[in-house]
Amino acid sequence: MKVVLLAGGRGTRLAEETTVRPKPMVEIGGVPLLVHLMRWYAAFGHTEFVIACGYLGHIIKDYFSRFHLQNTDFTVDLATGQTRLLGNPPAEWTVTLVDTGLETMTGGRLRRLRDLLGDETFMMTYGDALSDVDVNALVEAHAASGRLATVTAVRPPARFGSLVINDKGQVVRFEEKIAASEARINGGFFVLEPPVLDYIDGDATSFERAPLERLATEGQLNARHHDGFWKPMDTLRDRIELEDIWASGEVPWLPQAST
Repeated sequence: MKVVLLAGGRGTRLAEETTVRPKPMVEIGGVPLLVHLMRWYAAFGHTEFVIACGYLGHIIKDYFSRFHLQNTDFTVDLATGQTRLLGNPPAEWTVTLVDTGLETMTGGRLRRLRDLLGDETFMMTYGDALSDVDVNALVEAHAASGRLATVTAVRPPARFGSLVINDKGQVVRFEEKIAASEARINGGFFVLEPPVLDYIDGDATSFERAPLERLATEGQLNARHHDGFWKPMDTLRDRIELEDIWASGEVPWLPQAST
């Protein structure tokens, strides 16, 4: 199953880092956030990635064009320019990188990938949040629901708005901030059917607004609760907290930490 990673935003609330690189390329433990996410999906057997680039997208493209050289030893023949890797490749992934525009909103970026996604179910997430969500259980919950879209519903910091979910697991509406103990918000880990792309008007469409709200109104938005680890990296404080978790040695988003 293809995995779409949205990695085109400006990340203005993390300007200390994002003036020189896209937010998904900010490093935690010396590894870009984007690669942490990809390793998590790969641990569940999903290794075909489509990255929607935008702001400073050339940095992401350059990184993956040299990924095998950055992550393994190699020999280079200076006479011919030929390179030979020493040992196994660092990752057996397929990564497609697409420039989806500098000012394009999240929905617009997703819609621009239509031809690459084809007619099969796919997954999508944002390139700036880490979690220990069970990806395959999410896919199974989506298939069982029979709905067009499934969103991972997480418990938020109190600053976020929330999803209202009925006893059938259907998202029925969105609400502004409520008590964190009661709230569920969009945690970003989606499973989507291709017709969802028809809910997106164009580049100016934010996926989190009209498309998701319409899906909810039509009874087509499923929710799977996740009570484990989930943390977005919106600010410098968030990055420091993620680095602290990494330094602790108990890292929930590392594949070997999954159960």
